Amino acid sequence: MSAPSEVRTPAPAGPTGAPAAVSRHRRIPPGIWFVLPFMLSYAAFVIWPLTRGLWMSFHDTSLVRSGSAFVGLDNYTRLFADPLVWSSLWTTLVFTIGSTIPLVLIALVMALLVHSGARGQWFWRLAFFAPYLMPVATVALIWNWLFQNDVGLLNGLLGLVGMQPVGWTSDPSVALWSVVLLTVWWTVGFNFLLYLAALQAIPPDVLEAAATDGAGRWRTIRSIVIPLIAPTTGLVIVLQLLASLKLFDQAYILFVGDGGPEGSVTPVLQYVYDTGFVGYRLGYASAISYVFFLLILVIALAHAWLAGRRRSA
Repeated sequence: MSAPSEVRTPAPAGPTGAPAAVSRHRRIPPGIWFVLPFMLSYAAFVIWPLTRGLWMSFHDTSLVRSGSAFVGLDNYTRLFADPLVWSSLWTTLVFTIGSTIPLVLIALVMALLVHSGARGQWFWRLAFFAPYLMPVATVALIWNWLFQNDVGLLNGLLGLVGMQPVGWTSDPSVALWSVVLLTVWWTVGFNFLLYLAALQAIPPDVLEAAATDGAGRWRTIRSIVIPLIAPTTGLVIVLQLLASLKLFDQAYILFVGDGGPEGSVTPVLQYVYDTGFVGYRLGYASAISYVFFLLILVIALAHAWLAGRRRSA
């Protein structure tokens, strides 16, 4: 007599008729495994520091003292009465306006010159963009030599034309503009590439039609080219504003962290650094940084709102 055959019960079916195990497996999007490493890194290095910093801004956290007491809004009320906060913020705003305008205009002129068909375009593109590839420490050291009062190249050139030497890094009224000059030379290449890409995207038949109608070069640039690249100009302006507001590296290295003559080149981020890691007041430094973060956020949202209105119009 043969043994009875084994009776197998089928696995319970899922809602679509597939086995439940397969159905549960399919509920997990396969793409999650590709983005999970990034999400974990983002949470560890962005979300957690932001949350921790916000928590510290409401406490008297210090680097030299364990434990911290809750102080509420005391750090925020104190910073609004701190003259050093306002002076460093004013320095940052002056640098932002003073660097953004030339970085937009000079980049546009450079892109127009290269796009005009001048000979040796590869050389001009390399020459305009090469400084942007340098690390900030190298750029600061180069310009530190150029700014020297006695043996610097800039004062040497001024002496050749009979002008008095300028205290590029020692005169409080000039030191900040020295950082502006350094920054323009260093970063204008990035804006130049954005403008060059926008110019190359203009349809050639539009320019040919303008030439056929008798429009000269300047009229074509003013009435056709500049309006067509207006979205790129808006992008360049907002990117430059956000980058200039974060002034720290070049000023800190050029003046060896002392804020320049009479503190005239102390941006708000350097004041945050000095407060938190030199003065050991991490809670107060966090409060300043979050107020500054709100300022940057307002500028970014204002640009997004204006860009949306421009597109709808």
